[in-house]
Amino acid sequence: MPPVYRLREVVKTRTTQSSTFRLVIPELSIQPGERVAMVGQSGCGKSTLLDMLAMVLQPNEAAEFIFNPRDTDPQDVQLLWQKSRRNRLSDLRKRHIGYVLQTGGLLPYLTVRDNIALSRRLQGLSEGESTRRLAEGMGIEGHLDKLPGLLSAGERQRVAIARALAHEPSVVIADEPTASLDPITGRRIMRLFMGLVENLGMTVLVASHDWAQVDRLDLRKLTHHTRQKADNVTESVFTD
Repeated sequence: MPPVYRLREVVKTRTTQSSTFRLVIPELSIQPGERVAMVGQSGCGKSTLLDMLAMVLQPNEAAEFIFNPRDTDPQDVQLLWQKSRRNRLSDLRKRHIGYVLQTGGLLPYLTVRDNIALSRRLQGLSEGESTRRLAEGMGIEGHLDKLPGLLSAGERQRVAIARALAHEPSVVIADEPTASLDPITGRRIMRLFMGLVENLGMTVLVASHDWAQVDRLDLRKLTHHTRQKADNVTESVFTD
């Protein structure tokens, strides 16, 4: 099968008054169903890379940036950005990508049930049994009628993961999904998360600073290194 993502010579640059940070992806190919980790210290560009893969952040340069989700023709993401096809990019994100934020990002005035079902309802999909099934998979079926404010931090993050999976996207992106949790709770939630996405056959991209957890879960780690260049330029490189 063709890769879900194919990137070549992709660059994102951020400049302040005193310095420049440049994220470089010389080449990257991610296959359907792969579980991939971007591992590195804070500030190395993990979140920037995830945001580009989620098509919420435009690269400054890209020789090739192809997104090939299930049931859709391959999409030239860089060309869509260049032509300001933001509605098309939004449609691709909404249908084919689930995003788990560090903080969960739940809507406090919706119940757990409605938070999980939100991604399906926004696309006009019926809820069916998906909410209950995902809640059971994440061990939160007893909290479906509660508001997020009544849950622990770990329970809220389980809800956020279930919501990202509810519309059955091709790709699930998780940016440090257990960073705010204690290590024991974080490991337990990551095991549940990875078990669910494997059963559903989804591609998973995770940013983490926890090498040990990535090794335990047997994720493919992208090669990463950072180098200082002239004129206060820090260059961070991720590749296969």
